[in-house]
Amino acid sequence: MIKTLKPTLGALHLWGIAVGLVISGEYFGWSYGWGVAGTLGFLVTTLIIAIMYTCFIFSFTELTTAIPQAGGPFSYSRAAFGDTGGLIAGLATLIEFVFAPPAIAMAIGAYLNIQFPTLDPKYAALGAYLVFMGLNILGVKLAAMFELVVTVLAVFELLVFMGVVSPGFSLSHFTAHGWAGHDHFSMAALPGIFAAIPFAIWFFLAIEGAAMAAEEAKNPKKTIPIAYITGILTLVFLALGVMLFAGGAGDWRVLSGINDPLPQAMKMIVGEHSSWMHMLVWIGLFGLIASFHGIILGYSRQFFALSRSGYLPASLSQLNRFQTPHRAIIVGGIIGMIIILNDGMTLQGMSLTAAMITMAVFGANVMYIMSMLSLFRLRKTAPLLERSYRAPGYPWIPGIALLLSVLCFITMLWFNPVIGALFIGLMVVGYLYFLTTKVRRQSSPSLRLTTVDTK
Repeated sequence: MIKTLKPTLGALHLWGIAVGLVISGEYFGWSYGWGVAGTLGFLVTTLIIAIMYTCFIFSFTELTTAIPQAGGPFSYSRAAFGDTGGLIAGLATLIEFVFAPPAIAMAIGAYLNIQFPTLDPKYAALGAYLVFMGLNILGVKLAAMFELVVTVLAVFELLVFMGVVSPGFSLSHFTAHGWAGHDHFSMAALPGIFAAIPFAIWFFLAIEGAAMAAEEAKNPKKTIPIAYITGILTLVFLALGVMLFAGGAGDWRVLSGINDPLPQAMKMIVGEHSSWMHMLVWIGLFGLIASFHGIILGYSRQFFALSRSGYLPASLSQLNRFQTPHRAIIVGGIIGMIIILNDGMTLQGMSLTAAMITMAVFGANVMYIMSMLSLFRLRKTAPLLERSYRAPGYPWIPGIALLLSVLCFITMLWFNPVIGALFIGLMVVGYLYFLTTKVRRQSSPSLRLTTVDTK
């Protein structure tokens, strides 16, 4: 019997998941890009990445509505390129969604440490894993409703942040030393613009994770396009607004290497003891929680889909009485907690948080490439596939997304060779394990779920 997930989510739930998965990227992580590119250089990087994501989401939605399955990119690539294609996309997505939560959990710890200086951020991060793994285990509808509430609060708080710091905004603060430490553009600023790509991607990383809840969506052919398109527009507006107002609050260089740039930016305007500061810290946690909670949902569905199709042990697709893949939730959480226990180490000269962001972005870029290649291939090999939504501007819009994704991946390998080598090493290990699963994959009843009519 094929294990399937129960459809209970509407368009608003899916918007909450799509935006909530990402919104922590507006609260932290992106400011590391200032450290390598400066404010103006990073603005250029962010605008390029915003174009890439907008083109990607307008194209990716065609795949999500045509093949609304828990595997998301894994399912699309398997339908287009067979088992090996499914492995590449599925494993890359799994790396993205397993390595992003530890970075977010550590940021949650940093935010709580502001309010409770004696609280060790590491223990707070571990506690966050336990709490939100438990909430995800209790059922997707409860998890999605919680996700929607905290996402709305997080969006509201970002708007409050912009409003509170706006009276003290100074364009001269934002532009000072804006080209990688210099006041004027020169060719020497270009390496920084390219090196900042992972941190610009962090602004939008994981919006595609809503596809992994598609199997649990009611009327996915209508609700998914609404959720994705409104979601990407929401995130582009928030990313640009937060970056501009934070950079204009004072000396942006103070914010470029920390996990809590928004409270520190607000402190420059209203002072350390303002009630606005306390509100930002407390409500700001909702942004981090929304992404953390949502990505746990995402990685668990990816484990579930790979297991259901025979790529991973069958036990990871077991469902509990709440119809959630509880073992998949626990396994991904254990990996994340092990990473957190090693907080304090550096990798390629980066903090562990920045390194985990970079690793997650490597996975995301491979998944974006495979998804766009799948879109092109399925247009040719599966012309009869029902497409209630079709990518606008085909083939140009998906072509732009594909080209920029390839450029980002190559650039990241150039600037992050150590982390890139680790990512490739994980993919190779995954492929070697994949070679041992042929019998299990062939006998999996879920093969029908990824079979597309190519006649």
